[in-house]
Amino acid sequence: MRLLVALTYYRPYTSGLTIYAERLARALVRRGHQVTVLTSQYDPSLPARDVRDGVQIVRAPVLFRFNKGVIMPTIGWIASALAMHHDAMHLHLPQFDVPGLALRARVLRQPVVLTYHCDVKLAPGMFNRLANSAVDAANHLGASLATAIVTYTQDYADHSAFLARVRHKVHIVPPPVEMAVPDAAEVAAFRQRWNITGPVIGMVARLAAEKGVEVLLEALPQVLAAYPDARVMFAGPHEHVLGEEAYRLRLQPLLERHRDRWTFLGNIAQGDLPAFYANCAVTVLPSLNSTEAFGLVQVESMLCGTPSIASALPGVRQPVLTTGMGEVVPIGDAAALAAALVRVIGERSRYVRPRAEIAGRYSTEQTADAYERLFSQLGVHDAIVPRG
Repeated sequence: MRLLVALTYYRPYTSGLTIYAERLARALVRRGHQVTVLTSQYDPSLPARDVRDGVQIVRAPVLFRFNKGVIMPTIGWIASALAMHHDAMHLHLPQFDVPGLALRARVLRQPVVLTYHCDVKLAPGMFNRLANSAVDAANHLGASLATAIVTYTQDYADHSAFLARVRHKVHIVPPPVEMAVPDAAEVAAFRQRWNITGPVIGMVARLAAEKGVEVLLEALPQVLAAYPDARVMFAGPHEHVLGEEAYRLRLQPLLERHRDRWTFLGNIAQGDLPAFYANCAVTVLPSLNSTEAFGLVQVESMLCGTPSIASALPGVRQPVLTTGMGEVVPIGDAAALAAALVRVIGERSRYVRPRAEIAGRYSTEQTADAYERLFSQLGVHDAIVPRG
């Protein structure tokens, strides 16, 4: 199968969406498929053409951006040239360019699969409202042209106004999750490096408004009253995050108040994540709205033996509900989050499940299997490659 994948951002940009796309693309290449990713040259220093782990990457120049959106005037003709040499198209929503891309595939009688990762909810303001409306219109038009639409969980599909309109096209495919078994020596070295002496509350995310960082900050005093030596370790981009400068400034007073109990680690390499998770007593995902649809980091944490606490958003609550490895708290409720943190830290062993039980539900190979079956059902020859 020759698959053309399109999304606004791709690696090395870090987000749940880009990690999902990269893992799936690499898995399909390992299975013998040809995968080309068409994305934005969001950083001018990135090459226009590149190869990463066997995945061909083509980056369209960016004329200008607004918030996280980008305008790429040449993406249309690049897509037209690429589509001629592929069998199917896989598009990732939200993306403003989806209708034009999907139309090109349909003209060529190629199936179009859309993966709907989340809603777009920009900060209040007239310009952002117009941007939201434009993206929503593009998403709906793209959905009308799609052959099939994928989302992570039935829970999210059942509560999404967008997916309700195209229910007959929706397929549920759990997301790709990869996490190595923590190495005891690396866990000990990480603990020594960061001088960890008390319970660690871990959070892996971009410092972005939808992640609900302020909820954790507001919960912290109640947690510290029970565990004075507790600390938060935040792994992920936290400075100069695209579109989040105002959010960082808004959080600054709270971050300053808790600076002795809050550590920003920055981006952590994939190989170092198991040691990080294994040093956490618990991880949290206090997301606030439907721009968060699942939270791969919860499953990563569970695979390392660490429970997770998530907000009760559709989709986001599913890893905890399906595994029992943590707690779900009301959206935006700092007091409830604090109480759950105190419970899980104090009774951690009660929440831990065997790694095999978690891996049996979520893995990149299972995700790749599902996409191969879907493209095969849509009539793509060689969508399933025999493996001995």
